[in-house]
Parts: sequence; C-alpha cells; structure tokens
Amino acid sequence: MIGQLLRGHYKIIKLLSQGGFGHTYIAEDTKMPDNRQCVVKQLQPASSDPNCLQVARRLFDLEAKTLAKLGNHGQIPQLLAFFEENQQFYLVQELIQGHPLTDELLPGQPWTQKQAIDLLIDLLAVLDFVHQNGVIHRDIKPANLIRRNVDNKLVLIDFGAVKQVTASGDDPSQPKRSTGIYSMGFAPPEQIKGAAVYPSTDLYALAVTCLNLLTGKEAHELYDTYQDCWDW
Repeated sequence: MIGQLLRGHYKIIKLLSQGGFGHTYIAEDTKMPDNRQCVVKQLQPASSDPNCLQVARRLFDLEAKTLAKLGNHGQIPQLLAFFEENQQFYLVQELIQGHPLTDELLPGQPWTQKQAIDLLIDLLAVLDFVHQNGVIHRDIKPANLIRRNVDNKLVLIDFGAVKQVTASGDDPSQPKRSTGIYSMGFAPPEQIKGAAVYPSTDLYALAVTCLNLLTGKEAHELYDTYQDCWDW
C-alpha cells in the first residue's frame, strides 16, 4: 500500500497499525496546497461474497455517517471522506498531532489526584456528547486518548468499534449485546462475556484508565479475574 494513490489524491506514506478489521495509514492529500497529512483507515470485509459485501457496505455507510456526526466535536477527529475502491472501504480522518496518554505513564511517576480529576472533567463532557448521539465507544484506554500539541486537550480516537445504541425501530431503553471488540482490563466483565452494553460501559473504562494512570499499574494487575472483583 505504501506509495499507492487512493481516490486519485490520498497518497499512502506510512503504516500506523493493523488488526482483524483492517489497516490504518498516514497519508498525504496531494490536492491540498501543503500536502496535508491525514489518517486513512482501510476496512476489510470478512468475505468477497456479494451478500457479505452488501452488508459490509451498509454498515460502512452507517459508521461513516456516525463518525461525520461525532466529528463536529472539537475533541473527536473530523471525518474528511469515506469511499469504496476495489471492494475495499476507506475512512479518511483528521490527523491529530500529539501523543497518546500511554507516553505519560512513566515508571515511578504515577499521576496526581488533580491530574486525574482534570482528565475526568475534560473527557466526561466528550463522552456525554458521544452518548447523546446514540453511540458507545467501547474501547476507551490511554492508547486511544491523544494529548493534542496545539492546546494540550485530550482527543478521543479510534471509533472503529462504535456501536449504535439505537437503530430504526429499536427501543432506545433496550440494551444491545456486545461484540468481541474491547481491551482486556479496561472492559467491564459483562462486555467481555458478550452481554449487553450501555453508556456506562465507557464510564467503567474511563474509571479504569484513571486507576491505571494513578497507580502506574497495568489494568489487569488491579483486577482479580478469578474472583471477578477489584483487588485493592
């Protein structure tokens, strides 16, 4: 993919990550005067079967519209474009210049209470916006929080796991079952077991994120999976 030109002007220059759902790249928009960089997410359907592609296309369109709506918030990356090319689906998003909170997890230097409270004040407003738009992020952790260089604000990234809380004809009061998209240690037990997820799923993960930063310990070190409880 490196060097490939997508849609005639998104030039792939670097692989950022890869996983079961596809690849994420940094690209240059050659139609912009400064060759502005952006993030390109390549979503790979599980099969090339026509029926599978039709379902993937519908879900892709739904996710793109959701991301476009969420991108109106200043602490969520903007969706710049979405398109299909050679039976592959692509999302183009704003590149956030900054560093993940994992870079602030320094040995022997746990966060202070004030730092954790500031994080909560900053991010709870973002999550309120996300949840008001009927979306559950489902993968909140330090690696998905970027400290933006320009203003030191936290930006919530990686909405590849977004799940509509409500769909056409659904009762918004009824929870939806989870899928296998989560990070061990940060996800609540019911999400790991594939049970129903709620907006509180994100609040749980945010709380674990704070504990991770306050203690300097990995999330799995703080929870007893055998007893299904926190090990204080």
